[in-house]
Amino acid sequence: MSISEKPNFPWFGMDIGGTLVKLVYFEPIDLTEEEKLKQGDTLRTIQRYLVRNEAYGETGVRDVDLEIKAVKLGDRLGNLHFIRFPTSSMYKFIDLCVKKNLHLLTFKIYATGGGAFKFEAIITKSLNVKWIKCDELEMLVQGIEFMASLNLDEECFFFKIWTTDSNFSNPFSMSQITNFPLLKANFDLQSKKFSDTYPFILVNIGSGVSILLVNSEKDFRRVSGTSIGGGTFLGLCCLLTGCKTYEEAIDLANKGDNTKVDKLVQDIYGGDYPKFSLTSDVVASSFGLMHIKDKREAATKEDLAKATLLAVLNNVGLLAKESAVSHNCEKVVFVGNFLKANTLSKKLLSHALNYWSNGKIKALFLRHEGYFGAIGSLINFALSR
Repeated sequence: MSISEKPNFPWFGMDIGGTLVKLVYFEPIDLTEEEKLKQGDTLRTIQRYLVRNEAYGETGVRDVDLEIKAVKLGDRLGNLHFIRFPTSSMYKFIDLCVKKNLHLLTFKIYATGGGAFKFEAIITKSLNVKWIKCDELEMLVQGIEFMASLNLDEECFFFKIWTTDSNFSNPFSMSQITNFPLLKANFDLQSKKFSDTYPFILVNIGSGVSILLVNSEKDFRRVSGTSIGGGTFLGLCCLLTGCKTYEEAIDLANKGDNTKVDKLVQDIYGGDYPKFSLTSDVVASSFGLMHIKDKREAATKEDLAKATLLAVLNNVGLLAKESAVSHNCEKVVFVGNFLKANTLSKKLLSHALNYWSNGKIKALFLRHEGYFGAIGSLINFALSR
């Protein structure tokens, strides 16, 4: 099959990150009878395989709960499916594509992320594909804007702070988070357009962290970032606890007690430090107790995972707050697969920004978290036809 005879489908958008590959597949639901007749066995096999399975091999997962039905993309109507797998399994993914005869088709894929460069040669050689690399941050912003334009229920949300007590001070006090839970609430995109949030700070938590100032869909720039991100959390948890997956690490963290690992203000002052409004349970030093043999031996895997999570969040939260203050932004939007199945982190970041800004800065979260780069790539594919 020549390039000029390339099939209309399949449509893919990919974001190949340092830790995870995110793939968005557009399943057409408006095929004409003529198109159905022309659709070859290979295309039908691919479609059935992608939409009828929730797992692919040992590591691939389709996030069924994120599926979006009847989406208009370009001039076509279809369902969006969201698939992820570890970047370490990329070569297995390519082998699977060959096994499913994807290499017998000539089509193109728009991809972003560092892996779009790293794996370009082997993908184009193995899959007979036209590979178009897209700017990572541009795809991220475009993907967010597209999803916001759909006005989906529960796509954008925040956590309400239930108390105005001035003593509710420490952004990373686990006891206070427990005593004063945060209530999830939708950010109403029906009556308030997402564009009304401009300018906002966008914090993308992947393997590392990129922080962008977004003035509009076309006007954005990277203003900060850190190498201490989701990859740091997972890597340290694997080293410290022996866990093997992100899901295991988060599960451990949810059960742990970081006060068995971290040095608190009370460990130094014997109580509160009122001069700087620091309560006794503020973390003064992450892992600060681990030089003490008895403390080290008493710390569980769960405690170590919780302390690791808080150390990463402390770094990310502070950078997000400083970026928002520096650029006069009242909203910080957090995205990235680090936040998937990680409600604790969302609550802690929400509380942290509320505290540090005296209630002036709101933390927003998006349901499709880590898929926006892949969504942006898919949109560009649709527009290129």
